[in-house]
Amino acid sequence: MPTLPFLTILIFLPAVGVLGLLCLRSDDHEWIRRIAFAVSLLELIFSLLWLLRGVPLGSAGYQLVEFHNWIALGAHGDAQQTYINYHLGADGISLFLVILTTFLTVISILCSWNSIQKRVKEFFIAILLLEVGVVGVFLSLDLFLFFLFWEVMLIPMYLLIGIWGHDRRIYAAVKFILYTMAGSILMLVGILWLYNATGTFDLPAIQNALETGALVLPRGTETLLFLAFFVAFAIKVPLFPFHTWLPDAHVEAPTAGSVMLAGVLLKMGTYGMIRFCLPLFPDASRRFAPAVATLAIIGIIYGALVALVQPNLKKLVAYSSVSHLGFVVLGIFAFHPISMQGAVFQMLAHGISTGGLFLLVGMLYDRRHTFEISQFGGLATPMPRLAAFFLFVALSSLGLPMLNGFVGEFLILLGTYQVRWNWAAWAATGVILSACYLLWSYQKVFYGDITVEKNRTLPDVSARERVILVTMAVITLWMGIGSVFITGRTAAASDSVIKQMDRPPRAEEAKAPASLPSDRGRQPIGGSLSAAPKTNSLERLGTR
Repeated sequence: MPTLPFLTILIFLPAVGVLGLLCLRSDDHEWIRRIAFAVSLLELIFSLLWLLRGVPLGSAGYQLVEFHNWIALGAHGDAQQTYINYHLGADGISLFLVILTTFLTVISILCSWNSIQKRVKEFFIAILLLEVGVVGVFLSLDLFLFFLFWEVMLIPMYLLIGIWGHDRRIYAAVKFILYTMAGSILMLVGILWLYNATGTFDLPAIQNALETGALVLPRGTETLLFLAFFVAFAIKVPLFPFHTWLPDAHVEAPTAGSVMLAGVLLKMGTYGMIRFCLPLFPDASRRFAPAVATLAIIGIIYGALVALVQPNLKKLVAYSSVSHLGFVVLGIFAFHPISMQGAVFQMLAHGISTGGLFLLVGMLYDRRHTFEISQFGGLATPMPRLAAFFLFVALSSLGLPMLNGFVGEFLILLGTYQVRWNWAAWAATGVILSACYLLWSYQKVFYGDITVEKNRTLPDVSARERVILVTMAVITLWMGIGSVFITGRTAAASDSVIKQMDRPPRAEEAKAPASLPSDRGRQPIGGSLSAAPKTNSLERLGTR
């Protein structure tokens, strides 16, 4: 156990920054920006120092664990007392997702330095609160705590779209919240059922109960629970056909909102599939794998084809997210160690490359106040540096070797091919189509004759924008060349998810009744936490 609550500090440090911002006057814009940037930069430094050191290379279990009894729930069955636990931990999967979140928060604050001029204090408060919710989601090991942070994240994102968005911002914000809340309700029902059956919200304890046979899920019950969790995560990804909220949210959101939405919020869906759907409901995951893979492949091809005909540059990048995240879902539900590792890497690569595309599109919007491709053309002449960065990020997004997009897609296709070659063959068409829409849009925006007179005098990237883009480009290249630094730390955790699915079928499972069992008289899984020492839970966690 660490001597300091490192993970708690990582989660709530931005909230301390929010308290500092609240003490400033609303018109003191310069200090508001400086404090928000300093807090986000400190959060990034802490995440790099603590998580990279605290999660050893090759470790499969949770590290830096924090476990405390939080909310007393009263007696459950024969137990004297049960609790909602404040339970945090990090492994190879959540490690880089937290670092990605803290990095993109810094980038989002920098890119909003001059573009946000109204309600400046409220804007940066919303960004920091969004970081609190997302980091909390990736580090929570209690289902109630996970759901709490999941809902906390919705509020600042809703405000970012609805207050600082563009013309149809209210429509996009309401659509975003309605879709996500619909999925959250289903997930909450599944969480409550698991508590009723086990007497705990603790994720490792529930997994241990399923592995040891202390909790047996009948086929019908497991199917319903899997769907309750999966639909919530599929909406967040978003997986076809739950994707319709995403293009509107992206187009209407400010640049920082689009960067955070594409970079980390969508990854909460795929992270949930890895963390909950596969280990908790392996049989249902296998039964639904062909259907999920089909939807993922449809999303890959459909998203690419729709992006190919988009007249709006930001909507084109939004539909490219639908296509690229289809690869991630396909890699997860191929159930192969290589494809799983590729899915985790692609989550990180997509956050950098698509986040970079949204940054570049936002820079164009700051200069021309339009996303219409027809209003651009020939921009490489007045803006050669921005054109060069745009091409570099576009090449990484389409999967050029030596850049980050190639590694994840290659591993996904390689692992999927060994399971179902036809899935990999269909998905590979998305790689071809991504080159088509990205290169076509680049040609339309940056080459040809300048047809709009305003475009002749557009300024190239500023010093602040150059720092942002150079940083993104260096990370893109480093992830493509030094991918082993990431894959070496995610391999054990990814393999552990696959192994947790290999539980042998039990005879009592086949004989279990199809109806939902009544657990009112059952001893909670693991016994009463008040009666058992905390070290038992932590020791069991360490063995995992």
